[in-house]
Amino acid sequence: MIIFNNVTKRFPLGNTALNEVSFEIADNDFVFLVGPSGAGKTTILKLIMREYTPTAGKVTVNDLKDLVALRRSIGVVFQDFKILPDKNVFENIALSLKVIGMRPAEIKTKVREALEMVNLSHKEKVFPLQLSAGELQRVAIARAIVGDRQILLADEPTGNLDPKTSWSIIKIFRKLEGKRTIIIATHNTDIVNSMQKRVFVMKDGKLTKDIKKGGYEL
Repeated sequence: MIIFNNVTKRFPLGNTALNEVSFEIADNDFVFLVGPSGAGKTTILKLIMREYTPTAGKVTVNDLKDLVALRRSIGVVFQDFKILPDKNVFENIALSLKVIGMRPAEIKTKVREALEMVNLSHKEKVFPLQLSAGELQRVAIARAIVGDRQILLADEPTGNLDPKTSWSIIKIFRKLEGKRTIIIATHNTDIVNSMQKRVFVMKDGKLTKDIKKGGYEL
């Protein structure tokens, strides 16, 4: 479970990114964060992964106190992919598993399971420059889910993609639904309206609406 209890985040120059935000997200829930740029969506994601710490209030993520354990439980998908250009698809996905000392045979199994989930099994030896934007984002999702991470955070995962490719990415998130907690920050109104999932509406650093099953509202 992810719990925000009266969380405020201020930055050194005085900008308040979040102002007394409270919510609970149960295990395996699916949540969209919506709202204009600067509303606090990315700040929420960074607080969950503990890239930021709150100025006031408390953030609890599965009762994990250890930073290493928390980071290993979270996979992150970015708008700009963050794929290493000098490593092939398999190597990009395997890297985080190598860092934690997983055995090569187990790495191979887990990477191939992740590639199958995102429909890229045939591209494991291909390098990033040979892939389309949609394929790069699927590699990023595979990297985020490999190793059985409990939480998947996505920051504008369809922001650089055309509508058709965006929907192919959302279909992958649908396949993952119910298997891990998924939180997606997005401006894509069509996707949010079609999915009819839980929606957090952010405005000026405040959580203005928590819609249990609905669409994009401001």
